[in-house]
Amino acid sequence: MNANPKTPDKQAPPITRADIEAKFNELRGEVDQTTEAAKTPTIGIAIGLAVLTVVVAYWLGKRKGKRRQTVLEIRRI
Repeated sequence: MNANPKTPDKQAPPITRADIEAKFNELRGEVDQTTEAAKTPTIGIAIGLAVLTVVVAYWLGKRKGKRRQTVLEIRRI
């Protein structure tokens, strides 16, 4: 029996390059799935914000133009 209960009696097999690549590919697959799931709503939100920005700029410009517009009155004599 082993004197230290936390260490196993058998030696673990050495970690190979194939083990590391397999684990990396597994993690990468999870990240890719999460990225794809978040990409679609993000694109929609970005397009919505762009449209909203253009509409607000148009509305504020139109309002400012009305306030600064010169009134020209022509009278016939």
